[in-house]
Amino acid sequence: MRQILFAAAIALAVSILLTPLLIKMFAKQGFGQEIRVDGPASHQAKRGTPTMGGVAIVIGMWAGYLGSHLIGIGYRAEGPSASGLLVLGLATFLGVVGFLDDFIKIRKQRNLGLTAAGKYVGQLGAAVVFGVLALQFKGRNGLTPASRHLSYVRDVTTVSMGVIIFLLFVCFVVVAWSNAVNLTDGLDGLAAGSMGLVLGGYVVITFWQYYHACSTKPEAGCYNVRDPLDLALVCAAAAAACIGFLWWNAAPAKIFMGDTGSLALGGLLAGLSITSRTELLMIVIGALFVAEAASVVLQVVVFRTTRNRLFKMAPFHHHFELSKWAETTVIIRFWLLAGIASAVGLGLFYSEYLSAVG
Repeated sequence: MRQILFAAAIALAVSILLTPLLIKMFAKQGFGQEIRVDGPASHQAKRGTPTMGGVAIVIGMWAGYLGSHLIGIGYRAEGPSASGLLVLGLATFLGVVGFLDDFIKIRKQRNLGLTAAGKYVGQLGAAVVFGVLALQFKGRNGLTPASRHLSYVRDVTTVSMGVIIFLLFVCFVVVAWSNAVNLTDGLDGLAAGSMGLVLGGYVVITFWQYYHACSTKPEAGCYNVRDPLDLALVCAAAAAACIGFLWWNAAPAKIFMGDTGSLALGGLLAGLSITSRTELLMIVIGALFVAEAASVVLQVVVFRTTRNRLFKMAPFHHHFELSKWAETTVIIRFWLLAGIASAVGLGLFYSEYLSAVG
């Protein structure tokens, strides 16, 4: 428990102190955000706001994770695990893809960075490497970071995948979550605040998995997860890094996370869902991100079939802006929805545990 608190404290301090330095540096270099010309008119005032602030989030979560382990040496805590390093590695690689996308946008001074093909190549490459490595590194309990079974709260043993199918599944999960968070990042603080709530829920889930791990407490309802405590450190560090960044990203934003942050955080969710054996539960806890991505898909499908628009603009947070909701009203209400989704997910997680032990 102490390590979780250390991870959060270090990540929060690094993120909240580093972000203003990035604001000054990026503003001096002219690394300003380009705004969609077809977006809400009020957003045009945000043009030129420094972007690529996701760098602070990525550095913050690494600092929190590694710093907590350095402190843990003093009381003989276990070192970094394969699961924790793989999840952070996946997030970081996708953050690099996002950084390239942001940098190209800035250099070309338009709201289009990497081509769709280029972005997918980066996402799929990261997913394949993560998927292959996640099936390696057996721990003392014989478990690997990932399982070839589909999972809800634990493995669904009746649904097993071959290696190729598993890698295709990982590719889908990584692309889906990274794009979902990327689509949600359209209002000041919306993605950062929502991620803090989702990751906060996962701190509880992974710590509960650690406390009831089959390797230490082989009882009814125990969890076969390779490194649950280390995943709790990752979640705590990432949640705190998002909160520290939110201090500067809340409306009116002094800096945007850009694709650097949104792709990294989406990759983090994908990696966590796979290594904690909760791919299906993540859909509930991250329901806000799922809804944002679904709104884009529905908008395209409805428009192509009927030539009418389902929403005034997608992702659907812009629909409410164009319906005369104040931006801060949309943000706060969407945070509430993210919090409700996290609470419902935690309720489902705990109810499954009660069913297992009952």
